[in-house]
Amino acid sequence: MSSHPATPVTPAAQTASPPPTKSDRANVVKLGWVSLFNDAASEMLYPIMPLFITATLGATPLVLGIIDGCAEGVSSALRWIGGTLSDRFARRKPFVLIGYALSALSKPVMGLSAMVLGWPLFFVGRCADRMGKSVRNAARDALLAASADPAQRGRAFGFQRAMDTCGAVLGPLVTLAVLVYLAGYSKIFSQHGVYTQTPAWLKDIPLKWLYFFALIPGALAVACVAWVHEIRPRQGDPSKTGGKPPPIFQPFPRPMWQLALAGFVFSLGNSSDLFLIFRSSQLGLSLGAVVLVYVGYNMIYAAASQPLGRLSDKIGRKPLLIAGWAVYAIVYLGFAFARTSWAPLLLLGIYGFYQALTDGATGALIADVVPDAKRAGAVGLYNTATGLAVVIASFVAGDLIWHQHPTIAFSIGALCALAAIPLMALVKPPAQRHA
Repeated sequence: MSSHPATPVTPAAQTASPPPTKSDRANVVKLGWVSLFNDAASEMLYPIMPLFITATLGATPLVLGIIDGCAEGVSSALRWIGGTLSDRFARRKPFVLIGYALSALSKPVMGLSAMVLGWPLFFVGRCADRMGKSVRNAARDALLAASADPAQRGRAFGFQRAMDTCGAVLGPLVTLAVLVYLAGYSKIFSQHGVYTQTPAWLKDIPLKWLYFFALIPGALAVACVAWVHEIRPRQGDPSKTGGKPPPIFQPFPRPMWQLALAGFVFSLGNSSDLFLIFRSSQLGLSLGAVVLVYVGYNMIYAAASQPLGRLSDKIGRKPLLIAGWAVYAIVYLGFAFARTSWAPLLLLGIYGFYQALTDGATGALIADVVPDAKRAGAVGLYNTATGLAVVIASFVAGDLIWHQHPTIAFSIGALCALAAIPLMALVKPPAQRHA
């Protein structure tokens, strides 16, 4: 790195864009509230999803991997298309609105699977939830990037991720309170391994109603989207584009393709986080302890997101992404070889730092290397590449864990993260200006 003090990244391709207005900058806060409510809805269900699939619906961990892997696959196939359509129509807000609405409505569909059709209907609901994410995320990140000053882009993405993760703290706490009320403190916190050896009393808890209850914060997220101010993306120099909207198959700068390749390799080992929950139970944590550890992970993630986002504005995005992937490898190696029940407490706490290091920095780096008119398509391309790799990772992890090979499953994740670091080092973001 240069010995000169670095100032924020300002891509030359974007210097002609007008600075965000006060109304535009208010979107950062509004989109933060949208993310908080939506994540509260999603994350109140995430810790119990393995239980719901195995105990309530009677499926196996292999089916769990298939459901989440296929859902991510369907989502991934649409992310690039959703992003490019947002660029092509030069609209952001409609895609954000439709995406959050689809995710909100998917929750009661998943709950309904306990009454009719079983896990195949849950699979449909889970796919709808992931499809909502694929429709909204590229447009949302492009809108967020346009709403912030380039010099504070990392801070804006960090704030949005922090609000998102605050919802991820509130949601599981609501679920834990409901479980303690229904089953009693002693059962929730004293019995171990409930994810792998389901006790009879757990089958009597109506987990399905939590999926219906999750519609409330999901609907609040959709309502908050109405407050968001639309920012139409600039279409570039008319002398070069002929005044035409971007094509579906857009050309991107070389750093974008390098970033997508690095993300793909990393994600080949990035299986669903459901397996971290499942593994924590295997190591001896009770249901209540698993939920609390998951809450702790999200608290660390939320607390670190904005400070690390500001740091990425000062030193660049790459150092944070490389550090985050190294932390990920350490965590997965820990889960591979851990043999004690206290290990998940430490490992999931460290995992929160990985998320804070990488999540906001990834979106900000994409915004740095791609001009405004192509930004949603670029986010969609990255999400498609990494999402398809997650499908492969989830299938492999589900099969290995089902056949009692968790050490191999988590070791693969660590090795893929380490293999992706040299590829990330090759990414050439725009040059930084120095004071």
